[in-house]
Amino acid sequence: MTLSHDPLWPRAGGWPSPHRGAEDWDAVLLGVPTWRTSLSPTGAHATPAAVREALRRFSPTVVTPAPIDLAAALRIADAGDIASPDGPEGEASVRSAVRELSADAGLVIALGGDNSATFPVAQGAAAAGLITLDAHFDLRDGVSNGSPVRRLVEGGLDPRRIVQLGIADFANSVAYAQRAADLGITVVGLDEVRRRGAADVVAQALEIAGAGDGPIHLDIDVDVCDRTVAPGCPASVPGGLAAWELRAIVRATAADRRVRSADIVEVDATADTPDGRTVRLAALCVLELLAGKAALT
Repeated sequence: MTLSHDPLWPRAGGWPSPHRGAEDWDAVLLGVPTWRTSLSPTGAHATPAAVREALRRFSPTVVTPAPIDLAAALRIADAGDIASPDGPEGEASVRSAVRELSADAGLVIALGGDNSATFPVAQGAAAAGLITLDAHFDLRDGVSNGSPVRRLVEGGLDPRRIVQLGIADFANSVAYAQRAADLGITVVGLDEVRRRGAADVVAQALEIAGAGDGPIHLDIDVDVCDRTVAPGCPASVPGGLAAWELRAIVRATAADRRVRSADIVEVDATADTPDGRTVRLAALCVLELLAGKAALT
């Protein structure tokens, strides 16, 4: 579909490469289309391109409390995609790219891909704290989209600085719940997140993940949402977070200087509905991250 053009209604996306002059960027996008180790069949490698296309459907304008054009308020760049991010060599490429971008950017936003992207992205950003928005613990054995949190802990991340928001009933096991408890991970279940609200759970998460030196990584697994708003997530279930709840938590979390990297994962663009609602929600998460960042300027 050809989108309309209005010079007074700019569109989001279409940001320049970070290698075109400026040395410092407020935010840089990086496509990390992981998919080969997914536990469920997925076309998540098609998602970064789909999210970029969906961004063009939105304005970069935050209306309240005062109108702000994010593209004018922030220096935003797009570093393109990691060509082959799966496997040991691919993960090394992701770590290297994120490390390089983090040196010149206030926030690196990784567009997944499945949840296995979280492991190299967080390591590349030298994350010392982790906040996950996810229906699942991601503490499985082996190497898959179900194991990034366990792999990060084994790689040296202090589990006492990990907070998992939105863990859902009927989507996990007693064994992995016990593993999280044994490690000292803070778990805030889906019902508690909804009962307490974004401001309260985000404040707690930032206090725990930020309890010490080093940056925080935010893992946004869109399958934390209700299946009606995230049908393109293979593991989303009925009863998850509403789209507005996810967006509120993402913006509130990004509005903290210690959050230096984020990933948006587990969206399969090839399995989305005809209206592209899941991909559009992922694109809005990009804009919410930028809105949180703009609140710091």
